[in-house]
Amino acid sequence: MPFNSLGKNTQIEILIITPSHSDYLGLQNLLLQIETNIFEVSWIDNFESGLVALDNHSPDVCLVSYDLGKYNGLQLLRIALKQGCKSPIILLTEYRDRAIDVAAIKAGAADYLDRNQLDSQLLERSIRYGIERKKVEQKIQEQAALLDVATDAILVRSLENKIIFWNKGAEHLYGWKSEEVLGQDAGKLLFPNPSQFPVDIYDRLAQIGYWQGELTQVNKTGSSLIVQSSWTLVKDRSAIPKSILIVNTDITQKKQLESQVLLNQRLESIGTLASGIAHDLNNLLTPMMMIVQLLQFQSTEQKYLDWVSILEKNVNRGRSLVRKILTFSQGYQGEYIPLPVKELILEIKQIIQQTFPKDINIEVSFAENVGNVCGDATQIHQFLLNICLNARDAMPNGGILKIELEQVEIDEEYVKLKPNFQPGDYVVIAISDTGMGISNDIIDKIFDPFFTTKDREKGTGLGLSTTMGIVKSHGGFIEVNTERRKGSTFKVYLPATTSSEIPISSEKPQEIIGQGELILVVDDEAFVGQVTKSLLEASGYQCLIAQDGVEAIAIFAERKLEIKLVLVDAIMPLMDGLTTIRTLRKIDHKVKVVVVSALAANIELLESDRLNTQGFILKPYTGQELLQTIDRALKIDN
Repeated sequence: MPFNSLGKNTQIEILIITPSHSDYLGLQNLLLQIETNIFEVSWIDNFESGLVALDNHSPDVCLVSYDLGKYNGLQLLRIALKQGCKSPIILLTEYRDRAIDVAAIKAGAADYLDRNQLDSQLLERSIRYGIERKKVEQKIQEQAALLDVATDAILVRSLENKIIFWNKGAEHLYGWKSEEVLGQDAGKLLFPNPSQFPVDIYDRLAQIGYWQGELTQVNKTGSSLIVQSSWTLVKDRSAIPKSILIVNTDITQKKQLESQVLLNQRLESIGTLASGIAHDLNNLLTPMMMIVQLLQFQSTEQKYLDWVSILEKNVNRGRSLVRKILTFSQGYQGEYIPLPVKELILEIKQIIQQTFPKDINIEVSFAENVGNVCGDATQIHQFLLNICLNARDAMPNGGILKIELEQVEIDEEYVKLKPNFQPGDYVVIAISDTGMGISNDIIDKIFDPFFTTKDREKGTGLGLSTTMGIVKSHGGFIEVNTERRKGSTFKVYLPATTSSEIPISSEKPQEIIGQGELILVVDDEAFVGQVTKSLLEASGYQCLIAQDGVEAIAIFAERKLEIKLVLVDAIMPLMDGLTTIRTLRKIDHKVKVVVVSALAANIELLESDRLNTQGFILKPYTGQELLQTIDRALKIDN
């Protein structure tokens, strides 16, 4: 900045602090020789009075002698600046001492002058430099104050990666105060893992002077955060790069929400596919399960009965697998009753204590006054065990597996942060381990079906996907918190219920023998119809078969007085089960109907349509289950 920028004849207030009267007169004489400005000069001859004067008033410039008797000018400089002195202070020494000169500049002196080589021109230049520097500093402070108002993290790093500016927004985002980070290596501070730093940033800055993109960084606690980052190369008037200005906006929550939405969409798509596969498998398994019972009726030789038993076990295994798929896709609802979660957790604790390695310590804690949940005990057992198994595998060298139970209320404000949650009272099961944690690059995949980090023989990738399906089918949510090398916590939220009645079924299996009633079986799968006909006839019923709704209506219209019940599949070509039932009811509104489906959702759809059917049964079913359902329906009084 040019020295004449103050303007000619500008009045400048000068405070001289020196114990020497002759030094004061000498400095006053030099000031009189400067013709461009008018100086108003005051003199103080001691250290203490000088500090008081600077604390009470701010002259335009203060000239301070290094030698102040008991104290020195460097000490006065430091104390004055610490007390908030805004005036530029010029230190005057009697001899050249580089150590004092450097210390003065570091302490904040505007300039330092050798008293023995001082002339009016040099003094004028130093005064003007001090005043101009003060103006620049004030402007920088004003700009910095504006930057501190910004919510974004704004930092400046030197070309050597040293942090030279750190605003309030950065303090809030990262947790470090400005005094903690100034001078530190920005790369080591914010990117402890060098592989997370994009290598093209410096190339882009060198080419076009600007870079923008997303970065994964860490805060003071070591937690990861994602920022939208803008980098600008700052150059001086000679176009020489001097520093890098960085503006970071926290988008961690936004990315988490986007990730959750994408995950839900992916799970819904896979769930639809799983439902379709389960439907086809159920149609294949249904005749097999009924054939097992037919073979048991007709075989007496033990060797054949043993073979039938083997067939029955394997068909039931297939049935169990299909229901796992349906659980994932929310098609299979199970038997929902009020359940005390504490008792279920204690049962799981007993299982894992007996089967998990002894170097894994199991800790269980329960909050007081935790309510029940309405759900299927088998399914809840399954997802608890799935999460515990994952926790075990994450601790190959042992550790702590902790299961905690509490009840919380989720309000509208919390739902804004967790869009998949719903307000209400929830029983929360938190399962924590002290294992390896889950890396950021796979955290959004852990609930995908068939995704696994285990060896092929150790994992199928269905555990957590099944868990997600069970929890969602119970109206709940899952929240995962993880930290590398410290462990993971899976929090399962299930809607709490105040009901404490847990019904116990008293129904006992009994042999069903028909009295010759005529049953119309409507199913587009020919082999299902044929096996059903054989089972019903072997159990004392008569049977007619229709392969679609149109044929069923024709048969029923002809023999409606004889047909006592219609067993109809919910999904068929040409005419679906819903339309078929409506048409049958127009012919005879008292006709008894049992609905069959491979998916629970189809049963719910028919029930919601108020068709008042006499029963429903899910494929695959055993012959005994089918006979019991038909027997109950026939006994219903229209």
